Amino acid sequence: MVDPRVCPSKAAVELADAVRRFGPQYSSQYGHCLMPSQKRALSDIAACCTREMGGRLYRCDDCDETFWRYHCCRNRACPKCHANQARQWLAERQAELLPCEYFHVVVTVPSELRAVFRNNQKLLYGLLMQVSATALKDLCAHKRHLGALPGILSVLHTWNGRLGYHPHVHLLITGGGITSDGNHWEPARGEFLVPVVVLSRKIAAQFRAALEGAAPALFADIPAAVWQREWVSFCKHYGQGNDAVLTYLSRYVFRTAITNSRIVDMDQTHVTFRWKDRGAGAWRIDRLPGVEFLRRFLQHVLPRGFHKVRYYGLWHPSNGHQSDRAWLLLILAAPADAAQPRRTSSLSEALSELTELADPAPREAAAPPCPTCGSCRTQLLGEYPRLGVP
Repeated sequence: MVDPRVCPSKAAVELADAVRRFGPQYSSQYGHCLMPSQKRALSDIAACCTREMGGRLYRCDDCDETFWRYHCCRNRACPKCHANQARQWLAERQAELLPCEYFHVVVTVPSELRAVFRNNQKLLYGLLMQVSATALKDLCAHKRHLGALPGILSVLHTWNGRLGYHPHVHLLITGGGITSDGNHWEPARGEFLVPVVVLSRKIAAQFRAALEGAAPALFADIPAAVWQREWVSFCKHYGQGNDAVLTYLSRYVFRTAITNSRIVDMDQTHVTFRWKDRGAGAWRIDRLPGVEFLRRFLQHVLPRGFHKVRYYGLWHPSNGHQSDRAWLLLILAAPADAAQPRRTSSLSEALSELTELADPAPREAAAPPCPTCGSCRTQLLGEYPRLGVP
């Protein structure tokens, strides 16, 4: 029988390996300033798929070998665990998608405000998401732009390719919406939704006002010159129907700051990882001291209880009836011979892309193949409880 205390060997380097090697040193140097969510992430990722998490003992019917399959930590910052959660979430979103055009908007925080964001994450992240969606709804309400209420999905990201601190919000917006009387679906005008320059200025003004109202002492500490800095927004026509939406969701919603596939190597002092240089369209390599690598990673662990995915407009939970009405209006407005959205194939394609982007996590509900002979004829023999759990 295989000793349950021994974790199966891995050929590739994972984030968990870096956490186990450099985590104690990092905690020794910076433990006093770690948020509870960051401490939990270090603990969970280090224990992920090890004896500490508990697991199941299996036996292979073909070669008669026994082996352990340990449980995942399920921490949302762990690159090994988020793939299965994303698959389930993505499948559930299938029923909400509207067969219409979609737009992708990105709102980026000016560099002068990043230090303030870093020190007041829960408050400012929430304000950024709320203000960005409100500014979009306000502009879409004008008849010269859309004249309707769209559906908005907002996703917070805080990193760039090199794991630098770069808070920004991705928003997926329906290319159309329900008019104020509730009787019409108003489509977007081609590939135009709202003027980006106006949107950027509106977000900047509303964010300043929201921060002054929510935290006047914090607002007073920010130099006046910071508010002269132009905010940058980006808006792109993303396509029509479920293909566009599911591709967007698979790319953005459950992505973590770094995946295991991007970690190239690790030695006694450094971690080497690759990142995509978007400007040059090429992959680059960075080699960082292990403690610095963890520092960069941990700054993207969100505060406990913070929701990085939020819904606004037609997709806000309080507007569930409006979303159903949008479906009806779109169906009534469509030509009688119009093809129905390719829901099943689109979901399959999006799940395939998600699998490529994310790290595969073991499916605990199914009997795993034998690591010795590869046979799928394996049987569950028993459970191994998580340490500290009776």
